[in-house]
Amino acid sequence: MVIEILKKGNTDFANNDLTVRNYTERVRNAAHGQFPKAVILSCLDSRVPVEDVFHRGIGDIFVARVAGNIVNSDILGSMEFACKVSGAKLVLVLGHGNCGAIISAINEVELGNITGLLQRIKPAVIRASEGFIGEKNASNSAFVDLVCNTNIEFMVNEIRINSPILKEMENNGEIKIVGAKYNMYTGKVDFFQHDKRASQ
Repeated sequence: MVIEILKKGNTDFANNDLTVRNYTERVRNAAHGQFPKAVILSCLDSRVPVEDVFHRGIGDIFVARVAGNIVNSDILGSMEFACKVSGAKLVLVLGHGNCGAIISAINEVELGNITGLLQRIKPAVIRASEGFIGEKNASNSAFVDLVCNTNIEFMVNEIRINSPILKEMENNGEIKIVGAKYNMYTGKVDFFQHDKRASQ
């Protein structure tokens, strides 16, 4: 149900069929509690306004943002809070096309703390390179897209591997952990199938 709500909201966003919201009233109503049904891990990219993309408002969704939508202990702790403590039913890893972090990882950029962050994406670059026909560089949009998809799926798996709490909740049918990708040109979000391999 939560996935369908997000899909419907994204359709409204992509079609510019948006509802005018009373944000002042929403601020007041949310001041004393929150009951979001999803936690979304998004890239830092300013061109992906997560609440807008899903046509959600104040108090509707938890959003964690980090370049390359990577998973670390702080993100996992935040997701566990969202689901185990606050009752969210969906964990969504949201990547996007033309991702600067993905491109930087492919280009093996090294700069300050960015170096360590990009190392989290490197396994996706390596996996995407296996069997790929064509130029394996950041100038090849097909390769960049494949790395992006692979990274999303890897992060979904990272959540399951490194959070026994969330894995158990998923196994018990209390939550779903899924991946999706935002299209910069259309505004549409494509949800991965629950068992989809990013390398396909």
